[in-house]
Amino acid sequence: MKNTVYPNIVEFEVTGDYALFSDPVTRQGGEKCSYQVPTYEALKGIAMSIYWKPTFVWYIDAVRVMNPIQMEVKGMAPMKYNSQARDLAYYTYLKDCRYQVRAHFEWNENRPELAKDRNENKHHEIAKRALSRGGRRDIFLGTRECQAYVEPCVFGEGEGAYDKLPQLAFGVMLHGITYPDEAYSDETKGKLTTNFWLPMMENGIITFPRPEDCPMHKTVRAMDMKIFDRDAENFTGLAEFEGVI
Repeated sequence: MKNTVYPNIVEFEVTGDYALFSDPVTRQGGEKCSYQVPTYEALKGIAMSIYWKPTFVWYIDAVRVMNPIQMEVKGMAPMKYNSQARDLAYYTYLKDCRYQVRAHFEWNENRPELAKDRNENKHHEIAKRALSRGGRRDIFLGTRECQAYVEPCVFGEGEGAYDKLPQLAFGVMLHGITYPDEAYSDETKGKLTTNFWLPMMENGIITFPRPEDCPMHKTVRAMDMKIFDRDAENFTGLAEFEGVI
């Protein structure tokens, strides 16, 4: 499948023995249960682990579910915060996971100080090279314990488990989280915002809307955007983006 809308697309396949795409609400403790399919945020995190710079933002266009959706319950003993005690909890994971993903990047307009780094061909070629080597950082399917692996693919090639299923709905799901660094409107600037939607899989493919196009949004709290400048203690490489070095 050729995406003719964006010239800087990246297509990859991600595989792993287990995955846990859980609602953030359930991550405060207790039982955890995975969604049946990956969230936009989880796939975006994988794209960022392959290659990322604050100059641009990854957008996930679509995911194709290749293996049958299966779940497995595991008994876990998570550590309690500020305590040596442990509780028994049951986590419900997806198992034998394999997905094809199509993504592209766009310039982060919230970062005008990095405008000199907006070289589309450079970043696209680096992203493809990083993908061919398995990514720059460790790859996970939802959580740290769910190790995964990525490799280049052609989106749509091969046989998927749901290619002949016309439609399958999953109800209300978390789409992703919008941080102030990637704010898309006046309402999301300086805030942490969660986005929700109603995913529909058609012939094994889920096409994602952009974060701003999700039907439901929830402001979580106020949050300041990270500052990248020569005086910021958390960043010293601005000269690279300005073409000085």
